[in-house]
Parts: sequence; C-alpha cells; structure tokens
Amino acid sequence: MKINSLLLVLISVVFCSCYNDNMEELYPELSSGCDTTNVTYSLTVAPILNNYCLNCHSTSAANGSGGGIKLGSFTDVVTYEANGKLLGSIKHLGGYSPMPKGGGTLSDCKIRQLDKWIEKGAKND
Repeated sequence: MKINSLLLVLISVVFCSCYNDNMEELYPELSSGCDTTNVTYSLTVAPILNNYCLNCHSTSAANGSGGGIKLGSFTDVVTYEANGKLLGSIKHLGGYSPMPKGGGTLSDCKIRQLDKWIEKGAKND
C-alpha cells in the first residue's frame, strides 16, 4: 500500500512537471490569424480607420467631435503618422490622447497591422 501511494505521488509529480510549448504562446503572430504580411493602406489601414476613427475624425465631423483632427484621406493620415500622434493615440501612450475615446484600445492585431504599414513606409497603396 505504501509503495502504491509513493508510486502515485511520484507519477503525479512527473506529470505535473511536464511542460509542452504552446505554439500560440511562442509565436502569436503565426497562429493568431492576424495578417501583417499583406498590409496596405487601401485594404488594411483605411478600413480600420473607417470602422474605428471616422465617426469623429471624418472631414465633416472633425471640427466638432474630432477636435479638428481629420483622418478622412491618406494625406490627413500621413500627417498624424509622421508626427507620431496616430500610433501614440491608438496605443494609449503617455503624452497622447487615447483613442478611440471611451472605446478601449484597438485589438492587438489591428495595432500590429498599423505598425507594419508604418514600418513599410506608410505608402498610399
């Protein structure tokens, strides 16, 4: 009986100490379904801005609810990309007004896609 109990404890310890690497934890960019390879302004960035920003920052709404910040065109967006305000606000970094207002942050995937677009030169593609 003592041997069985000892054996059971030993087996339990062995199984509890086993660890398998989880692909999702090791390589989230590969398993998350977040495409950061084919990021373009027209197919990735503009839709993100349309869905999360243009309610307040369209050309027509910017002077009211958008604090004068327009994100309705590529030229407008590149202005805020170049001075760091676009990502600073979206990532809720200190010194920037967190966006979207009252809406939490964008998903990690969307932020990574915006990062990748900027990293690739913030082109109008």
